[in-house]
Amino acid sequence: MKITEIETIRVAEFSNVLWVRVHTDEGFIGLGETFYGAGAVEAHIHETLAQRLLGKNPLHVEALNKEMVNLPMAQSSTGVEYRAASAVDIALWDIFGKVCKQPVHQMLGGLCKDKLRVYNTCAGYKYVRSTNIRPVSNWSIDGKGEKSEGPYEDLDGFMNRADALAENLLENGINAMKIWPFDPAAQENQGLYISAAQMREAIKPFEKIRKAVGDKMDIMVEFHSLWNLPTAKMIAKELEQFKPMWYEDPIKMNSPQALAEYARNTNVWVCASETLGSRWPYKDMLDRDALHVAMVDLCWSGGLTEGRKIASLAETWHRPFAPHDCIGPVGFIAAIHMSFSQPNTLIQESVRAFYTGWYKELVTVVPRIENGFVYPMEGIGLGVELRDDVYQRSDVTVKKTAAH
Repeated sequence: MKITEIETIRVAEFSNVLWVRVHTDEGFIGLGETFYGAGAVEAHIHETLAQRLLGKNPLHVEALNKEMVNLPMAQSSTGVEYRAASAVDIALWDIFGKVCKQPVHQMLGGLCKDKLRVYNTCAGYKYVRSTNIRPVSNWSIDGKGEKSEGPYEDLDGFMNRADALAENLLENGINAMKIWPFDPAAQENQGLYISAAQMREAIKPFEKIRKAVGDKMDIMVEFHSLWNLPTAKMIAKELEQFKPMWYEDPIKMNSPQALAEYARNTNVWVCASETLGSRWPYKDMLDRDALHVAMVDLCWSGGLTEGRKIASLAETWHRPFAPHDCIGPVGFIAAIHMSFSQPNTLIQESVRAFYTGWYKELVTVVPRIENGFVYPMEGIGLGVELRDDVYQRSDVTVKKTAAH
């Protein structure tokens, strides 16, 4: 079997999402995805990776992954090179499953559990529907946000009605939620400090949640790597009274030493980080006891091939694994396959405004999530394809590079 064509698809409305389809001479087509800077990733795939992939056997997944990330500029980052390689790698695993007539989670070793707990990242319907994905750029903190497109405008919810949001999540069986109310202060102060008034404002959602539902809800705190170390440590201490489940990316994830100092400062788990590419920075952080939960975005970190190595690395240090999802539908589904195949998976991230909303506009199936649990994908390969009408959209761009 040989790879005969590399195809990329993107649409202007979801301008950060890029899909890759890998075509073969035996009719198998694999689907992959990455997120952010879709145009640059598209160019790298067609101008650089295609010549390395065309004519190769798509079932040689490990060798092809190495070929894609072995470029001099692809050095353990989440840059264009790794995002491109990640999308192609996911597509290769899709082909592998289709050839063997098995779901990808079986190809990765099989199910480790029958269902998996999810948490709800409290984003809204328009959180990634633009080129501008700064954490607080597209919602209001004054209770006068944009008109909701549905019942799960959870970003506005956690800032203004966190108590009602927590109650609604519990009613739907979801007992873990992720919020980021410190971001407005970080952007206002460039992450250099937080005033007493800003601190009081940022902890209001935690006070509301605990008053409304007590300890029935686990709360993850996302910091988007916006703070310097002294301020991050101050915030961590202030939040401990609310018993958060973890602190995610409190500082930039480029200093294991600084993150280790942060971890020693708090009794709350440190979660890191979808911003890391490949297993090497994870090892540096694990070596320094800086990381308690290994979070991986398969669309940025090297795909399923590298993702399972990071999960195994975390298990070597007796740490749980928790795949990231706040991107597109194919990446979400790939993460679910990975989650079910790894024995140390703790919980799966999900965004109900996404999987009940815009994901359905783009793909043929979304994962089954009921009463706070996600269930394994059915069907062979990833078990999902792009909807036919994606190709009919007026804002679609399709590019193909074929073997001569």
